[in-house]
Amino acid sequence: MDWTKLLLGFAGMVVGQFMAILDIQIVAASLPQIQAGIGASADEISWVQTAYLIPEVVMIPLSGYLSRLWGTQRVFLASCLGFVVMSVMAGLSTSTDMLIVCRALQGFVGGAMIPTVFAVAFTAFPPEKRVTASVVMGLIVTLAPTVGPTLGGHLTEALSWRWLFFINVFPGAIVLFLVGRYGDFDRGDPSLAKGFDWFGLAVMATFLMSMQFVLEEGSKNDWFADESILVLTVIAVFTGVAFVWRSLTYRQPIVELRAFTNRNFRVGVIMTFVTGAALFGGTFLMPLFLGRVRDYSSAEVGTTMVVSGLSMFLAGPIAGRIARKLDPRVPMFFGFMMVAWGMWMAHAVTTEWGFWEFAGVQACRGIGVMIAMIASQQVTMSTLSPQMVKNASGLVNLSRNVGGAVGLALLNTTLTEKTALHLSELSARVSASGVRAQDMLAGLVARMEGLGVADPQGAANKAFEGMLYRQAVNLAFGDAFAMLAVACAIAAVITTLARPVKNAPPPPADAH
Repeated sequence: MDWTKLLLGFAGMVVGQFMAILDIQIVAASLPQIQAGIGASADEISWVQTAYLIPEVVMIPLSGYLSRLWGTQRVFLASCLGFVVMSVMAGLSTSTDMLIVCRALQGFVGGAMIPTVFAVAFTAFPPEKRVTASVVMGLIVTLAPTVGPTLGGHLTEALSWRWLFFINVFPGAIVLFLVGRYGDFDRGDPSLAKGFDWFGLAVMATFLMSMQFVLEEGSKNDWFADESILVLTVIAVFTGVAFVWRSLTYRQPIVELRAFTNRNFRVGVIMTFVTGAALFGGTFLMPLFLGRVRDYSSAEVGTTMVVSGLSMFLAGPIAGRIARKLDPRVPMFFGFMMVAWGMWMAHAVTTEWGFWEFAGVQACRGIGVMIAMIASQQVTMSTLSPQMVKNASGLVNLSRNVGGAVGLALLNTTLTEKTALHLSELSARVSASGVRAQDMLAGLVARMEGLGVADPQGAANKAFEGMLYRQAVNLAFGDAFAMLAVACAIAAVITTLARPVKNAPPPPADAH
């Protein structure tokens, strides 16, 4: 085995994977600047992020079939080249429609770079080196979405929002060189092109895109009260059933579901689903709180969130050593409980929380997610036969993305409903006849008079309502953090259902 060639090729793929995952969240902290730059409406600007995610979920499971057909190297190079071209086009966008289309194509073609790295790690590396490869992948998968808002916020303030996309050009060129020169890991099987399952592809794409759209947009549109959400949910259910039936009955399906016959794979997929919810949910909640409640700028949000990335980076090597020495079920249980503890600490959040208050929360969450991620990869993939790995890697990555989407949908809904509930409760408690409320209103009126406001009483009432709303939003965030904590604690219990992981047999030199 030529270790230099293997490591250089794998390093190139890892950089490509980092870019593809990073771009999910890199726009998160800069949406207001992008909105101003292209003249988008408040409803349109959310599609800059959504348009990337919806087509990406189709490519992730499809990439397993394509890599078996054409070979991992060709698929990865085509994916990276398309991703870089679409990044440049997105950066040059002059209208909302152009940016959304470019983001959709960027997500679709770039999606293949994510699962193919997992497949290489579990087929090209010998069993004793797979934990090290898992640590590297775990760092990428957890760090990329965490540092995305940080990097994006600072890039936008230092240069402009267009550099969120232009920044992909240089590392993209490095990836194309390294993978093109050293990434010849396997050979494709052209015979797979015969009898290509177009019907299976159609129902899979319809199912995944409908489901992703419902999860992304449902909470904004009051779920089934919106006709389009209801229709797409029905479509997702029927095409989902058709997709599973086709995958189980067609002689050469787009996605092999046989991996689900493996008990550890089933448990691992559930764990990956929850990890995705914890990873993307935490990365979503904290920046949103800092921006909505504390009025932090993009750069300030990025600086506060750096603790998560740093803790994950430092925990990676330790998590790898733990995974080598212990049954992976043990660190998986410990990791999820640590995330649960971190999120539970955050349920006591107040309107004054900032960098230092969130530091402990982020450290617990970052270390816990990293330990759980690496251990769950070992549980999920280590007991599969090499022939199943390529398809299985797509399913694992899909479960993480869907877990993130489900988590965000539930958290968005929780924030909306709990804010209304807490606002109603606070308003009932603070009646107009209350002495403390009257004193506070009088003080606000006096302040407004001192500022020379034309209608001091009206301005004071509005300010008082704003204070109540801010407190209601703060309490809703506490509830959302608590919900994540409970979900992670339940996941920790589920880890006990996995079987002990033994060393997997070494794969053949050329696994198709």
